[in-house]
Amino acid sequence: MSKRKILILILVIIAGIGFAIVYKDYKSYKDSDACKFKDEYEDLNGKYTDSGDTIREVKIAKKNKMIYSTAEEIVKKIDNNETFVVYFGFASCPWCRVMIESLVNLSLEHNVNVYYVDIKDIRDTLELVNGEIEKTKEGTKGYNELLDRLKIVLSDYSLKDENGEEVETNEKRIYAPNVATIVNGTPIRLVEGVSSKLTDPYHELTQEMKNESVDQLECIFKCLEENNICTKKESC
Repeated sequence: MSKRKILILILVIIAGIGFAIVYKDYKSYKDSDACKFKDEYEDLNGKYTDSGDTIREVKIAKKNKMIYSTAEEIVKKIDNNETFVVYFGFASCPWCRVMIESLVNLSLEHNVNVYYVDIKDIRDTLELVNGEIEKTKEGTKGYNELLDRLKIVLSDYSLKDENGEEVETNEKRIYAPNVATIVNGTPIRLVEGVSSKLTDPYHELTQEMKNESVDQLECIFKCLEENNICTKKESC
């Protein structure tokens, strides 16, 4: 075999190996939680809600640190006294889309995985019927177990009557979005990651609103690294 043919053969082999490596990396990424999460949230960009609102556009980092999980898996991690950050939300939630870029970017900065539980269809639903509170949908077993494990940091579940007045249900609720720090199995802090000045999730965000969102979420990661600061009311 001539030197020229040998050289061509070597180049073909090298090209084949290179393609195999690139394809393997591509296949690995396409099968990853990071890719799934990016696609799930970005696929809704520019679409419309049933009421005609334009869904907020978000850009999710390609190599984000979001890990899909279930209510049952989070309960198990808590019972195993693990330390981690968990995000409760869902892709079409307008309030979630307000803060999700900040959460993703901060998790990358701190190099911390964030476990993601889609709570859209697992929660119970309470409604006011003739002035009485009625449960119109049961939450899943996993969701109810989460309520029990996280109750010390969860907000109360309240409804509004026909006059816009708050009615307490005497139950706890995991809202969307909620981001929590769990340290050694103990819920330490929970935030929404949304500015208190934002009254409509479809409105444009000011820099002040973005900063407030980052500050809330930054505290979640600080609590993970130095959980002692989270026991102080003035912290963060």
